[in-house]
Amino acid sequence: MERNYTTQMDAAKRGILTPEIKTVAEKENMSTEELMELVAKGVVAIPANKNHKTLSPEGIGQGLRTKINVNLGISRDAADMDLELEKVRTAINMKAEAIMDLSNYGKTHEMRKKILEISTAMLGTVPVYDTIGYCEKKLKDITKDDFLRVVRQHAEDGVDFMTIHAGINRATAQKVKDNRRRMNIVSRGGALLFAWMEMTGNENPFYEYYDEVLDIFREYDVTISLGDACRPGCIDDATDPAQISELIVLGELTRRAWKKDVQVMVEGPGHMALNEIAANMIAEKRICSGAPFYVLGPLVTDVAPGYDHITSAIGGAVAAANGADFLCYVTPAEHLRLPDLDDMREGIIASKIAAHAADIAKGVKGAREWDNKMSDARREIDWDKMFELALDPEKPKAYRASSVPREENTCTMCGEQCAVKNMNKILGGEDIGI
Repeated sequence: MERNYTTQMDAAKRGILTPEIKTVAEKENMSTEELMELVAKGVVAIPANKNHKTLSPEGIGQGLRTKINVNLGISRDAADMDLELEKVRTAINMKAEAIMDLSNYGKTHEMRKKILEISTAMLGTVPVYDTIGYCEKKLKDITKDDFLRVVRQHAEDGVDFMTIHAGINRATAQKVKDNRRRMNIVSRGGALLFAWMEMTGNENPFYEYYDEVLDIFREYDVTISLGDACRPGCIDDATDPAQISELIVLGELTRRAWKKDVQVMVEGPGHMALNEIAANMIAEKRICSGAPFYVLGPLVTDVAPGYDHITSAIGGAVAAANGADFLCYVTPAEHLRLPDLDDMREGIIASKIAAHAADIAKGVKGAREWDNKMSDARREIDWDKMFELALDPEKPKAYRASSVPREENTCTMCGEQCAVKNMNKILGGEDIGI
């Protein structure tokens, strides 16, 4: 059936019920009318490229469940495409809502094509990573047309959202030079564009030719994820002049995108002390007119390499409880190496815990009911039901099987002194037998 709209936002503004809006409304237990209004305002995005045929769409934003993203992709030092595709399948099985292919080496087009053939999750990319290999040029020799050609290729392939670092213009870059940071710029895309501007003397092409970028996004119904090139890479750099000045630019770019019916997400920190997170979330939502906020972490301490899935989950829960809508997972391998499958699983679980904890705090419809069902199963000492309701059923099953109690309705920690069992008995008029 031929589309009579350009993007999900265009359809929502004109009162057209798209299949994607209908599906997301059902997933979120929300009326299509309410969801359509949120999409029309831009406070909810439904990333859904018209060429991604296997997609099961999800909504990101106000009033919806907090979603999580899984990063993967090949690099020069870790170019096993089969392993990365196994990560894709694992992420989908673990119900991650989004996957970002951050491949920056070799046959990136083939990698994207294979992901899009199998992925029901939305797919994101960062085209600037791909430009050097795609164009077979040195960074300083890449032109504005080269950058836009790669963006168009990703859109044609079916990518649902792309990170575009348009906020680091020459004025923002000067803020970085004038206010030296402990960790400088840690965004890969941001550092590449900063270097390109320094080497060429030109304005960031994604900022200077932003309208041309938006035209491509509108044509394919791609959601723009406005990258935070100046996100803090350590807690000491958080909420500094570069981060805040870039955020102001991102707010302006958000409203320009909406005028062209292009859906927007805004990316955020980074590393940040616990006590700064809530204020940052409020500032982002205010400056960017309520656009969905996509955060990497934030990691709340810098001293836990090997455990950064935990530092990220702490920050992610606080961020999402205070307004963030989309969490990019962090694995135990962060800052150390490309994550393997086990790292990825740990990162997904940590992020899903953070997202769900935040949904309870935000009062998202149905979030607390899941916990109440688990509590009922625990009171009834119904192990099978507990496993069924668990976020990761396999791990509790394995723990239970590894240490079998004498009595089935207890565990090996409390045994016959189990408070739950004994309260059930005494309130039922029975002797607890000890």
